[in-house]
Amino acid sequence: MDIETRKEHLDRRINSAARRVGREPSEIKLLAVSKTRSAETIRALAALGQHAFGENYLQEAVDKINQLDDLDLEWHFIGQMQRNKTAAVAENFDWVQSSDRLVIAERLSAPRPANMDELNVCIQMRMSDEAGKGGIAPEALFPLADAINSLPGLVLRGLMTIPENTTEIDRLKRIFRKMNSLYSRLKTRYDTVDTLSMGMTSDFELAIEEGSTMIRVGTALFGPRNHGKSSIR
Repeated sequence: MDIETRKEHLDRRINSAARRVGREPSEIKLLAVSKTRSAETIRALAALGQHAFGENYLQEAVDKINQLDDLDLEWHFIGQMQRNKTAAVAENFDWVQSSDRLVIAERLSAPRPANMDELNVCIQMRMSDEAGKGGIAPEALFPLADAINSLPGLVLRGLMTIPENTTEIDRLKRIFRKMNSLYSRLKTRYDTVDTLSMGMTSDFELAIEEGSTMIRVGTALFGPRNHGKSSIR
């Protein structure tokens, strides 16, 4: 299946999921997760109208951002954030979806170039005890949100989560509903908040039904990933 056919099929699935719960498909933004994919593949998808791309590996992403700087694309950093990556992320990306510590937010704020728009930030939530997942616990949300909201160069846009790896639909629903509840509370507190980033290839339809405004999809768009080690990290 070529990338155009995959995109058309994915769009139909998004539309159907939204309509099932009385939502407009235009309420859901598609973030194409393009880690390990080539600049040429991203360019092909951009030619089909895809605007927003998500990357996990910093150096790989910066190389692709530079190769594609003739296109008007929106770049999201969605990988786990390390202190030594913050300056480069702040200088190259439009969004950071994986902010989960005040020190990281402060280090993103300081180097943001004055000629760039504010860096859009989502706070990553950890909604289970699964090992290896980033994010903060729900009780830590509002203190961190208050701090991020006060930092120059940043604008708080919402929440992101990577749910635990489970096929239990009821369990996923509980996670997504809890996220939607936290998001609704955050929206009442900050007028910049408009993004609930949840749902990936395996569960995006359920996430849409439970209120997601942004889904992060890789495999359903690009096909199965080569699981060999990426040559650029």
